[in-house]
Amino acid sequence: MRAITAVRPGGPEVLEVLETELAAPAAGQVRVKVVAAGVNFIDTYRRAGVYRTSFPHQVGLEGAGVVEAVGADVTGLHVGQRVAWASSESGSYAEVALVGADKTLPVPDELDLEVAAALPLQGMTADYLTHSTYPLGPGDVAVIYAAAGGVGGLAVQMALAAGARVIATVGSAAKIPAVAALGVPEADIVNLGALSDLTVALPREILERTGARGADVVYDGIGRATFHATLASLRPRGTAVLFGGASGQVEPLDPQELNAHGSLYLTRPKLDDYTASRAELFERGARVLGAAGAGKLRVNVGQRFALDQAAAAHRAIESGTTQGKILLLP
Repeated sequence: MRAITAVRPGGPEVLEVLETELAAPAAGQVRVKVVAAGVNFIDTYRRAGVYRTSFPHQVGLEGAGVVEAVGADVTGLHVGQRVAWASSESGSYAEVALVGADKTLPVPDELDLEVAAALPLQGMTADYLTHSTYPLGPGDVAVIYAAAGGVGGLAVQMALAAGARVIATVGSAAKIPAVAALGVPEADIVNLGALSDLTVALPREILERTGARGADVVYDGIGRATFHATLASLRPRGTAVLFGGASGQVEPLDPQELNAHGSLYLTRPKLDDYTASRAELFERGARVLGAAGAGKLRVNVGQRFALDQAAAAHRAIESGTTQGKILLLP
């Protein structure tokens, strides 16, 4: 089979298409024919060596496809079943992948497998952010960065469904219509590309829109470029949720900054800790995939690339110019 491998840590150029043999599924595993693999920032972090991993490294966590073999001790799954997953044993940028049976999510019949591949990581991330890390409800004001992106667009919909007010940010004016189409008033969409100094100008924009109160929570997946603006945009005892670093990792923080901005709360969550048990993984996955299958959650697949275009897909996601989800199609 063909699979994408990072032969060493580095930029997108280290990604190569290699022919490899995939073993039969071990006990507790299934082998899946991959219909689509999701491209995520965590893939670029692993490729670059930001997150510790061994090389050569077969890339990709997320995907969806059809079970073609079942290992020993696997119950509740069968050949021909449609499944999605947020992590794989062998790398999802491939024609075939090994997935832990307890990590699979059944895909509703009414949901297209390509759309399903766009949801496990970003959908469940948006779910835990808005349902668990800071559970939103009526009266809450949430700032959501990169609202035209994969996680951002899903989190916006979940926040609005919970009754919260969303102040959404985008990287350029061209992305405003996509966010407005999700239900955010244009007056509550902030174009970061039009601000010269985010640390000063963005909090001013948030404070103006909240009557100088500030936001209850800021969901920040951008990191270094926005982090200090995040802190300054919160109300006293507000919550900063730093869940990514698209612009780079945040430098070490003096806790006195949280004090100075009004006894703030800061958390750095990750999906693994919010899907630590099979029951929680299944609950989140079923909620997200079910909502998409029922038409209650809009999924924007912005770009599709062939498997051998994985380097181009990584360049696209790292450019910050994309909207929605990027998929690789074996």
